[in-house]
Amino acid sequence: MTEAYVLTLAQNALLLTAMVAGPLLLASLLVGIVISLFQSATQITEPTLTFVPKLVTTGLILVVLGSWMAQQLLTFAVAIFSSLPTLAP
Repeated sequence: MTEAYVLTLAQNALLLTAMVAGPLLLASLLVGIVISLFQSATQITEPTLTFVPKLVTTGLILVVLGSWMAQQLLTFAVAIFSSLPTLAP
Protein backbone atom coordinates (compact mmCIF):
# COMPACT_ATOMS: atom_id res chain seq x y z
CA MET A 1 0.00 0.00 0.00
CA THR A 2 1.58 3.23 -1.12
CA GLU A 3 1.07 6.71 0.21
CA ALA A 4 -0.58 7.74 -3.04
CA TYR A 5 -3.15 4.95 -2.69
CA VAL A 6 -3.97 5.94 0.88
CA LEU A 7 -4.33 9.59 -0.10
CA THR A 8 -6.54 8.71 -3.06
CA LEU A 9 -8.68 6.50 -0.84
CA ALA A 10 -9.02 9.26 1.76
CA GLN A 11 -9.84 11.81 -0.93
CA ASN A 12 -12.52 9.56 -2.41
CA ALA A 13 -13.97 8.90 1.06
CA LEU A 14 -14.19 12.63 1.82
CA LEU A 15 -15.75 13.34 -1.57
CA LEU A 16 -18.32 10.60 -1.05
CA THR A 17 -19.12 11.95 2.41
CA ALA A 18 -19.72 15.41 0.96
CA MET A 19 -21.86 14.00 -1.85
CA VAL A 20 -24.03 11.95 0.50
CA ALA A 21 -24.35 14.47 3.33
CA GLY A 22 -24.50 17.57 1.12
CA PRO A 23 -28.15 17.42 0.08
CA LEU A 24 -29.29 16.81 3.66
CA LEU A 25 -27.18 19.60 5.09
CA LEU A 26 -28.05 22.07 2.34
CA ALA A 27 -31.79 21.43 2.65
CA SER A 28 -31.65 21.82 6.44
CA LEU A 29 -29.64 25.01 6.07
CA LEU A 30 -32.09 26.55 3.62
CA VAL A 31 -35.11 25.61 5.73
CA GLY A 32 -33.38 26.97 8.83
CA ILE A 33 -32.65 30.29 7.13
CA VAL A 34 -36.22 30.65 5.86
CA ILE A 35 -37.68 29.82 9.28
CA SER A 36 -35.24 32.18 11.00
CA LEU A 37 -36.26 35.01 8.68
CA PHE A 38 -39.91 34.23 9.42
CA GLN A 39 -39.20 34.24 13.16
CA SER A 40 -37.35 37.54 12.90
CA ALA A 41 -40.18 39.14 10.96
CA THR A 42 -42.90 37.94 13.30
CA GLN A 43 -40.85 38.02 16.53
CA ILE A 44 -41.82 34.45 17.36
CA THR A 45 -39.06 32.75 19.35
CA GLU A 46 -40.33 29.19 19.51
CA PRO A 47 -37.39 26.72 19.27
CA THR A 48 -39.54 23.88 17.97
CA LEU A 49 -40.60 26.01 15.03
CA THR A 50 -37.19 25.38 13.42
CA PHE A 51 -36.85 21.76 14.51
CA VAL A 52 -40.01 20.29 12.99
CA PRO A 53 -39.58 21.71 9.44
CA LYS A 54 -35.93 20.62 9.41
CA LEU A 55 -36.94 17.13 10.52
CA VAL A 56 -39.63 16.91 7.84
CA THR A 57 -37.25 18.22 5.17
CA THR A 58 -34.56 15.74 6.15
CA GLY A 59 -37.08 12.91 6.02
CA LEU A 60 -38.27 13.95 2.57
CA ILE A 61 -34.72 14.20 1.25
CA LEU A 62 -33.98 10.73 2.63
CA VAL A 63 -37.10 9.32 0.97
CA VAL A 64 -36.22 10.91 -2.37
CA LEU A 65 -32.43 10.39 -2.38
CA GLY A 66 -31.99 7.55 0.12
CA SER A 67 -31.61 4.80 -2.45
CA TRP A 68 -29.03 6.82 -4.38
CA MET A 69 -27.09 7.52 -1.17
CA ALA A 70 -27.14 3.86 -0.18
CA GLN A 71 -26.01 2.82 -3.67
CA GLN A 72 -23.08 5.25 -3.57
CA LEU A 73 -21.98 3.99 -0.15
CA LEU A 74 -22.37 0.37 -1.21
CA THR A 75 -20.33 0.92 -4.38
CA PHE A 76 -17.54 2.53 -2.36
CA ALA A 77 -17.55 -0.24 0.25
CA VAL A 78 -17.46 -2.96 -2.41
CA ALA A 79 -14.55 -1.22 -4.14
CA ILE A 80 -12.60 -1.05 -0.88
CA PHE A 81 -13.27 -4.66 0.11
CA SER A 82 -12.49 -5.97 -3.37
CA SER A 83 -9.13 -4.19 -3.32
CA LEU A 84 -8.07 -5.74 0.00
CA PRO A 85 -6.42 -8.86 -1.51
CA THR A 86 -4.21 -6.71 -3.73
CA LEU A 87 -2.89 -4.76 -0.75
CA ALA A 88 -1.20 -7.70 0.98
CA PRO A 89 2.44 -8.23 0.06
